[in-house]
Amino acid sequence: MDRPTVSSLPDAVRGHWADRLAPASLRPYLRLARIERPIGWWLLLLPCWWSAALAAIAGGQSWPNPPWPNPLHCLLFLIGAVAMRGAGCTYNDIVDRDLDTRVERTRQRPLPSGQVGLKGALAFLALQALVGLAVLLQFNAFAIATGFASLGIVALYPFMKRFFWLPQIVLGLAFAWGALMGWAAAFGSLSLAAFLLYGGSIAWVVGYDTIYALQDIEDDEIAGIKSSARFFGDKVRLGVAICYALTLAFMVPAFVLAGAGKVAFAGLGLFALHLAWQVARLDRNDGAGALRLFRSNRNAGLILFAAMTLDCVIRAL
Repeated sequence: MDRPTVSSLPDAVRGHWADRLAPASLRPYLRLARIERPIGWWLLLLPCWWSAALAAIAGGQSWPNPPWPNPLHCLLFLIGAVAMRGAGCTYNDIVDRDLDTRVERTRQRPLPSGQVGLKGALAFLALQALVGLAVLLQFNAFAIATGFASLGIVALYPFMKRFFWLPQIVLGLAFAWGALMGWAAAFGSLSLAAFLLYGGSIAWVVGYDTIYALQDIEDDEIAGIKSSARFFGDKVRLGVAICYALTLAFMVPAFVLAGAGKVAFAGLGLFALHLAWQVARLDRNDGAGALRLFRSNRNAGLILFAAMTLDCVIRAL
């Protein structure tokens, strides 16, 4: 029997190295981990980096933490985000392999298209999870426990779209978990500032994933898949605006409690302007435009992290 054709998915980055340079036998597994769609691990990583930066702002120059985001922690978060995003996507595709055949954008994914078998997907999931575990074990005991506490939410998410109209809330609970991890890694504890950052990150995830879900809204209706994009309907722009307003409503007091300076608040202002720009440009009937807006959240998040880091550096000089 001929091997199923391996082709790029509609929302993949065109010309990505995983599609051009990786051996043909590995490409379906790389797609299973969404390697050719790096925006996912960026969005998982950014709350981790924000949290590390907020912890550095709050801690100042107190030993043993550096007066800026801990470089080793940031590197570990990067590796962990790539591994765990891949593991999460693999798990999601295992659970959703039948649903994915009913949605145009997802029916060419490796599992529903037959490019990867179930046993191979399970083995690949275990491998990625082991990489994530190796990263997690580099942190203090409290941070390790905090990381493990997220697994229940991650396991629950793929099932929510079957009966809950706002599955993006559960996705937010999982994807924003890094907003707790940077603080836990720095201090071995959590505080109100970290929880507020987590709340803001959850609202951010719900907002940008609602934009992402606009690509599938017609197919989701046919397949009976629930999403925030369907829930908000014609009021989707207002729904995203409320999510982004909640993001700022949580983040501003988090910055205040951590003792953030003017540069960090300026970055938060630029972040807010970027979110407002997304809302203004949002068109419920433009799937391609929705994908571009969704991807732009990486830039918004990096702007905020850069400003927080610069705030730390200026204080240390």
